[in-house]
Amino acid sequence: MSLFKWAQTKSPWIIHFNTGGCNGCDIELVAALTPRFDLERFGILLEGSPRHADILVVTGPVTLQVKDRLVRVYEQMPEPKHVVAVGTCAISGAPFQECYNVHGGIDTVLPVDAYVPGCPPKPEAIIDGIAKLIQKIKEGEAHGKGK
Repeated sequence: MSLFKWAQTKSPWIIHFNTGGCNGCDIELVAALTPRFDLERFGILLEGSPRHADILVVTGPVTLQVKDRLVRVYEQMPEPKHVVAVGTCAISGAPFQECYNVHGGIDTVLPVDAYVPGCPPKPEAIIDGIAKLIQKIKEGEAHGKGK
C-alpha cells in the first residue's frame, strides 16, 4: 500500500453538501459527528472546503437550482475523490422523483462510490457506509473518481 493511499484511508476528510429535502439526513449526519457516535474515531474529519476534502457526502435530491453548484464543488475536490449518497432522496430522488424541478438521485449528475439507504438513515448506518467506502479504498475497489 502506498503512503498516499495509507494516509487517505487513515484520515479521510469529508465535506457535506445538502441539495435540499427535509434535512432529516443532515441531522443524522451531524449526530454521527457528535461524541455519542464519534465518526472521528476513524480519523474522519468534517471539512468546510472542497479543496481539502476527500469524500463528498451528499444529502437530498438533485434539483435544477443546485445541480451546477454540486458539480462545481465536486470539481474543486482534489483527486482521488469519492462520493457518498446519504438517504433515499440522494439515492433515487424519492418522494420528489419525477417532480418538474428534480433530476433524481445524485448518480444522475455525479459518479457515486457508496450509498447509505434510509429515510433518514441512522447515524450508525452513515458511519457504516463511510467505513465500507474506506475499506473499498484500501482494497483498491473504489473508483477514485466514482464510476
